[in-house]
Parts: sequence; C-alpha cells; structure tokens
Amino acid sequence: MKLCIAEKPSVAKDIAEIIGAKQRFDGYYEGNGYRVTWTFGHLCTLKEPHDYNEKWKYWKLEDLPIIPTNFGIKVIEDSGVKKQFTTIERLVENCSEVINCGDAGQEGELIQRWVLLKAKCKVPIKRLWISSLTEEAIREGFEKLKESKQYDNLYAAGSARAIGDWMLGINATRLFTKKFGQGKVTLSIGRVQTPTLAMIVQRQKEIDAFRGEDYWELKTKYRDTEFLCQIDRLKSADKAQKGLEYIQGKDFEITSFEQKEGKEGNPRLFDLTALQVEANRKFGFSADDTLKHIQNLYEKKFVTYPRVDTTYLSEDLHPKIPAVLNGMKYYSRLIEPLMQKPIPKSKAVFDDKKVTDHHAIIPTGIVPSGISPAENQVYDLIAKRFIAVFYPECKVSNTTVLGQVEKLEFKATGKQIIEPGWRAVYADETTKKETADEERIMPHFDEGEKGPHEPYVHQGKTTPPKPYTEATLLRAMETAGKQVDDEEMRELLKDNGIGRPSTRANIIETLFRRRYIERKKKNIVATPTGMDLIDTIQSELLKSAELTGDWERKLRLIEKGEYQLDVFKQELFQMVRELTDDVIFNSHRRVIQIIPEGTVVEKPKVERAPRKPKEKVELDSLDCPKCKAAKLMKGKAALGCSNFKECGFKIPFELLGKKLTESQLLDLIQKGKTGQIKGLLIPGNPEPQTGKFELDAGFNVQLG
Repeated sequence: MKLCIAEKPSVAKDIAEIIGAKQRFDGYYEGNGYRVTWTFGHLCTLKEPHDYNEKWKYWKLEDLPIIPTNFGIKVIEDSGVKKQFTTIERLVENCSEVINCGDAGQEGELIQRWVLLKAKCKVPIKRLWISSLTEEAIREGFEKLKESKQYDNLYAAGSARAIGDWMLGINATRLFTKKFGQGKVTLSIGRVQTPTLAMIVQRQKEIDAFRGEDYWELKTKYRDTEFLCQIDRLKSADKAQKGLEYIQGKDFEITSFEQKEGKEGNPRLFDLTALQVEANRKFGFSADDTLKHIQNLYEKKFVTYPRVDTTYLSEDLHPKIPAVLNGMKYYSRLIEPLMQKPIPKSKAVFDDKKVTDHHAIIPTGIVPSGISPAENQVYDLIAKRFIAVFYPECKVSNTTVLGQVEKLEFKATGKQIIEPGWRAVYADETTKKETADEERIMPHFDEGEKGPHEPYVHQGKTTPPKPYTEATLLRAMETAGKQVDDEEMRELLKDNGIGRPSTRANIIETLFRRRYIERKKKNIVATPTGMDLIDTIQSELLKSAELTGDWERKLRLIEKGEYQLDVFKQELFQMVRELTDDVIFNSHRRVIQIIPEGTVVEKPKVERAPRKPKEKVELDSLDCPKCKAAKLMKGKAALGCSNFKECGFKIPFELLGKKLTESQLLDLIQKGKTGQIKGLLIPGNPEPQTGKFELDAGFNVQLG
C-alpha cells in the first residue's frame, strides 16, 4: 500500500479522486492500492527552550544565549493536530512507500519532512512535484515521481532557516526585552522583521529631518513647446529675475532637433512580489490580501503555483502555451491576434536557467467561476500580463530638441507611440489624460530657425523622500533596501533580498500587529515604539538589510548544495554569542515602553482660562421668529408676538402637562426645536412619553 501525504484536506481529496482512492475513512482516503492523508499547515515545530532545559522557561539574562546541543522537533500542542498526526504515524507504519505530495516549495518540504521524521518513517519516499493542481498536472506528476533525496538540499535550507529564525528570535527577543523592556512588555526581534522595520524607521527619519527649500528655474515657450534652461536650479529669486532679464527680448534659436525610434520592452510575467506590488498599486490590496486571493485561485485550479520568485517560464512549457491561451475565452479579443502565427520562444520569457522550484505565475487555461470580485481583479492582472508578454514590443519615437538664447541652453523632450504593441492589451484601462501625460507630441523644428519666445520663471519647492507604501516596501525587501527600477538588475539582486516571497506579507502584518508601524492612507509609517526599538538596537547584524540579505544568499546556496548547513549553524551560533555579549556588557540601559492594546492614553491636562459666563438672554428682548417685525412678549399663560392680533404667533408655557423652561423656550425660538423632554402626557397613551417640540412651517408648535 502506497501512502500519499498532501498539504491540506482539499488537495488530498483532489489527489484521491484522480488516483482512485475513493473510500473515505477518518483522516484519510483509500482505494486502488493507495491511501491519501494530509497535514494542515505545520503539525510539528522546533522544540521550545524549556523542552531542552526547565530553567530556560524563565527569561533571565544570565541564561543567554540559549543554544541547544541538538535541535529537536515536537508535535504542536493541539488536539486536532495530535489526532491527525497519530493517523499519519499509523499509516506510515503500515505502508510500503510514502509519496510526499506537500506544497512544492521550501516550506512545504520542511512541513512534510518533519512529520515523516517524527513518525519514524523507514520506507522509501518519493516526491510529487507539480506547479498547478489541475487534473492534467497531477496525473503527469504521478507519472514522473521524483526521488525524495533530490530535495535534500531544499530541506536543509528550510531547516537552516527555521533554526536561524528560532535562534535569533528566542535569544534577541529575550535579550532586548530583559535589558530594555519595562513591565510585561515584550520587545520582538526577528531576522527579517527587524531590518524591515529599520528601513521604515530610516525613511521616517529622513522625512522628519527634511526641510523644504524654494528653488527657481528659467523656462520659455517657443512655438507652444516648453523648454527648460539647462543650468542648476537657482537658489534665489533675484538670480532668477536677472536670468529672465538677460533673455527677454532676444530671439530663441534651435540648435538641434533629433528624433529616434525606440522600443519599450514587454512587461515581465509575475512572481509573487511583483503581483503584490501591482495589486497594491492598482487596487490598494495589502500584500497579505493579495497572497490570500492568489492562494485561493491556485487551490481552485485557475492559476499556477503562486509562491514563486521568478518571472520566467521553463522551456518545456512553450508547446503548451497555445492551449492555455485558447482556454482563456473571456480574453479571446486580445488572444486572437496572437493565434495568427506561432508563439515566439523569447529568452525574455522562456529560460530554464532563470527557473528554480517553479516558473512564473500564469493562468492554467481553466475558465474561472465562483470567484470573488477581489479574486477576479487579481486573476485579471495575471491573465493580461500573460497575454502581454507574447505581443510585439511597443514602438515609440523619442524627440530631443535643443535651443539657446545668447549663451544659455534650453532643452525639451517628447515621446510618441508609433505602434502600441503590448500596450494594446491595456488600452481599455488607460484614460485619455494618462495617454496625454505619457505621450508628448512635438512639432517639427529646423536647426537654425529662430524667433520670439515667452520666457518666464518657475518657482518650486524641494520635496521630502516619499514614505513607503506596501508596494515600495515589498520592492525594498526584495532588493535588500536598494532602490532599483531596472528589471534585469532586480533579478540579479533577488538572491540577496530579505525574506522569501511567501513570508514578506506576514512580516509586514506582524509589524502592524505589534504596533511598530501603522498605515496613514496608503503610506506606512513607523510608530514612536518602532522608532525607539530601532534606536536601541546598536547591532548592524540585526538592523542591516544588506547583512540580512547576505544571510538569505547563504540559505539559497544551501538550497543549491553550495554551502554546508553545519557551517551556517556555526556562524549563526557565533553571531548570537557576540550579540548577547555586546548588548549585556556594552549597551547603556534605555527603557522602551509599549502601551498595551486597548489602553486609553490620558492627555496631559491643560490649564484653561476660566470661561466667561454666558450673558442671559431675556425672552422679551427677542424678535418674533414669525413676523420678524415685533418683539416677543410674556403673557400669563404664553409667550407670544407683541403684535399678536396681526401675527398670531404664540407658545404656551405648558404643553402636554409639562411646563417649559426658559432654556427650552429659547431653543424653540432660536433653533426651531427643543431637546428631548420626559414626562409628556400624550392623549391615548396611559404612560408618560419622551419627545420634543418643533415649530412647523406655519410657526405652530407640534410634537416632533
């Protein structure tokens, strides 16, 4: 009997149906020589400090650093988890072969290996490695099962990551909490979390320290085209005025007119980070939201495996592309031009050297149904990007015009789209204003032509660095803090990024949850607590995105078999020892206090000047609200207009058994209504009621 272990119950059900294991039992399916069971996330985890030594249960500086001799795993303390693990343990004991059907990535490999290790698996293990959950992909995967040992390096990298996160998280969090925390506050430190926070804090400090400066630029208009003077920005209005006077009344002469045809390369296919960036930019989705939507689309078989960090496809996928495109019937208008000729096998799309565990995210060709509006938006991004990469490049004409007035040189540039190419895929999404902003069509100029122009001074102000959004923060994490716009350079820096595509969303959410950062509209800003924490950490090992990126690079080398797990662990232990000694013996004590969630912060009391008593308003000093020509007058039973015979306005002092106060009478006259009044005796109601009186359009009193 062969045992298949899937990543979750829904995937186990799909696999069981396809391989013929159709009989359902408690915790597994059986049939056709197979049993199919499942995990649900992590069933096992690394042991906690007190599992190694009882005294490590208590947080004491003198016990740090905590470095177990050997790391062990345990089943997570949860009744449902323990029940499922017991089922798996029993099935492993009674099978001839295990087929690891876990999520095809580093985390998925780690989850399954830990379960098999804890279950003391002694039988051969095969690996199902697929990039989508369609029936075709699952059948093909079972026909081409891999040997488990092919993924030993992937497991080693997952183990190294887990041990590194445990070592740094446990030791640094206890270290900083005991040294700098106050009360029961926990100062959370993490391998990826802390340098990410450090990037946000650094940007916040740059913004806070920024002081805007005025500047002036010389510009001129010649034949309805704006030219900018090619000198440094001027720092004073006087210099700008002198420059303006220098060129006024003198002809503008064209010295160069150049038009060059160029091409705009197609956008790349999506990896997870690029998809999260685009969804945040277009729809305002958080990274975590996008990950949930794309995971749902994957499990519904509409897109391929999402937790990827490549923008390329493997070369063996090229023959399958037409079938995928033909299946996308909602996009037939965009796909039809592609099917007129063979799909090009461009190295910008198909490159085995750029594909690691999985290829870029693409549609499976199954028509989506039963998806939410947000999932549909994410699917649309993926579908259009998949179509766009096979379109021709966009052809543009770039124009550069140089001119001069006396010795001052001016420049203007423009762009015109000649053939839209891949841009046609997004034509419906582009507004006329966006097209006009992007295209700047210029008239033809002849070298040597000259004539009058309209010079003027433009005044501007320097702007501070922009706060991070989730989109720009994800990009910064991907490139270890380096500002990179070029796609090729971004690809090269990915190995040194901080975190993995699948974990970055959770890191950002953790910082929000711990209130180290907060959202201000689409921007992400550091809280005072986040700022204090980073200011307290002196160790660049904890704060530096580049150093953390180097650690990430070593983990990738372990995955490739080019770096030893034992060497990595020894470097890690040494780093933690040095960090502990530095903080305990060399750091000045600085207290950080975090306000617990739900606590109401009392603002300091400000001594106010005593209020002046309100001047009392006499009712008979007011104008009649109805005729506005006569004053009001008090009678024995009512307040009314002094010209009552002509006007007829009056308010009885007592209404529905309630005598109105002067304040209530004032409200009726000045505001047109009273506040709520209790104890009104309304005919037909045995009990006193609560209500308010109002003046209607005829200035008669009625119950509101």
